[in-house]
Amino acid sequence: MRFDIDRYREILDTLTRNKSRSFLTGFGVFWGVFMLVSLLGGGQGLKELLQKNFEGFATNSAIIWAQPTTKPYAGFRKGRQWSMVYKDVERLKQQVPELEVVSPVLSHWGGSATFSDKKSSCSMKGLLPNYQEVEAPKMYYGRYLNDMDIKQNRKVCVIGKKVYKDLFPGGGDPCGKMICVDKIYYDVVGVDYSSGNMNINGRTEESVVVPLTLMQKAYNLGDSVHMICVTAKPGITMNSISDKMRSVVAHAHQIDPADEKGIMVFNTEVLFGMLDNLFNGVNFLILLVGIGTLLAGAIGVSNIMMVTVRERTTEIGIRRAIGATPRNILGQIITESVILTAVAGMSGILFSVIILEMLELGNTSDGIVTAHFQVKFWTAIGAIVLLSILGVLAGLAPAARAMSIKPVDAMRDE
Repeated sequence: MRFDIDRYREILDTLTRNKSRSFLTGFGVFWGVFMLVSLLGGGQGLKELLQKNFEGFATNSAIIWAQPTTKPYAGFRKGRQWSMVYKDVERLKQQVPELEVVSPVLSHWGGSATFSDKKSSCSMKGLLPNYQEVEAPKMYYGRYLNDMDIKQNRKVCVIGKKVYKDLFPGGGDPCGKMICVDKIYYDVVGVDYSSGNMNINGRTEESVVVPLTLMQKAYNLGDSVHMICVTAKPGITMNSISDKMRSVVAHAHQIDPADEKGIMVFNTEVLFGMLDNLFNGVNFLILLVGIGTLLAGAIGVSNIMMVTVRERTTEIGIRRAIGATPRNILGQIITESVILTAVAGMSGILFSVIILEMLELGNTSDGIVTAHFQVKFWTAIGAIVLLSILGVLAGLAPAARAMSIKPVDAMRDE
């Protein structure tokens, strides 16, 4: 049988591909990659935004405070009012050796700080220097409280971000200047820019922090303590020592050690554990949805390549007749599949990165990015590798069908 090469070339030149189907299939892969990368980046940004609420707060900590008793004990009726004292700090240090930091807290709300003609509402906090181990400050100017402030009864303070901006709208270092709070003058030694929402008795940015001993005298609080914040030593969980801490305080104040509502012990480990479990579930769901969408796109690529092979039976037969080997046909089909998948997938990655970058730019404060919505470099590399593998797998079945076509059958199909 004599073949007209020009005729075959004309047929090859006039053969058309099903472009609409290819576009729809490519869009499926594009959308799958876009969803996967966007969800991963969005989940990372959302996690950072939530973690900002607890920024600087120790994850192995607990907070203890007094509540009216809910159980009768030692001749006392339930509903008794009581308060912790400074000696409870020493008791916890001595009787609970698993604790690393024990820091008392005093609070006073409804205060007003003034400087010159400027005024700012604030809350007062009486703390010790070791409170930094519980909630790490973010010093913008100056320093935090130190041991010499306590020993020498210095009238010093550390002001929060909002108080600083209200009293010093022109900016600049306020350290060394005197502010007045509740008719008492304090020397500003630092500005704390912490902005987390995990606050103990008031927001940090609206607080004026002074030495605890100074606040006891200024507000005539005696040796009372409103709260006690503690952190555990490495390897010790708060769950394992919560009952022990409650028992130490309960025995000192004649309260039933089983009265969990009378002596509140808020374990922050539980809160952080819940957040970790939440985001582990969210990440699993993101991967499940994203990979499922990718697989759906890959199946679409395989289907469209099967249709393409069917429609190009004549072309494949002609190529076989003029010398193309099964390996050439296999390479052509798989290459087309990989290219279709890769182009659509890379476009999806690019578009999702642009969207995530816009989200990141929208979450800035004072020129600082508050949350990063981008995916990691190796995550993008992994997506590219996955796309390549899916492209090869999607092309295997169509390639096998193409290799099974005999030249004579293909010519007869024409």
